[in-house]
Amino acid sequence: MRLYTIGYEGAAQADVIAALGNAGVELLADVRAVPLSRRPGFSKNILAAGLREAGIDYVGLKALGTPPAGREAARKSDHALLRTIYAGQLELPEALAQMAQLKALAEEKPTALLCFERDPAACHRSLLVEAAFPDADVVDLFA
Repeated sequence: MRLYTIGYEGAAQADVIAALGNAGVELLADVRAVPLSRRPGFSKNILAAGLREAGIDYVGLKALGTPPAGREAARKSDHALLRTIYAGQLELPEALAQMAQLKALAEEKPTALLCFERDPAACHRSLLVEAAFPDADVVDLFA
């Protein structure tokens, strides 16, 4: 299975949608715990509308996002702490259910995981890929 990831840090919505479209992505899985953004075009409803216009489906999976302490660890570049906190998040029943949902969706159509951080190594989405898709061919997209 091929799985894509993308972060929108420093990007415009049109550039993110173009990168997804060029890669053949048909579903964007928003894995932010708080799917709101100060960046224009990236709050969930506005983002979903822009994606829909481009023929890309949207699903919000908030339980697969990073809890506040994990976001703080990420801001401080403490990846070890982020890993520990996020591992606990992925053990919660709602996260397990959404992880199963994400796996099923990703088997049906080309899927990308979206979060804020441009660098996937600094983002929880790389940890999610490790946990849920250990054998996936991962392509990190940049806008």
